[in-house]
Amino acid sequence: MAAGIWVRLVRHGRTVRDEMIPCGRQDWEEALTEACRRLDLQRPCVLPRHERDFEQFSLVRFTPEHFIESVHFDRMEIEYIDPDSHSSKPVNEKYL
Repeated sequence: MAAGIWVRLVRHGRTVRDEMIPCGRQDWEEALTEACRRLDLQRPCVLPRHERDFEQFSLVRFTPEHFIESVHFDRMEIEYIDPDSHSSKPVNEKYL
């Protein structure tokens, strides 16, 4: 599995649609455009806050207010997934 963004459309706490778009970490906005094309959605407005969230947490959430057209979901989540990354959180052996 290649690194990329996982885009999920969430409604009432459940994923209603999703797409995995291969990309490099720096190309996430281009991959977002491709995901929106595949999901037949308008691309949301990416704010500086979204860029910071992606940089810090590899996770971005868009709500309906970030879209010009109305959408039929509660939020769009974008998470960067890199299966080759070894930056996972350390396991606390106390709880094993």
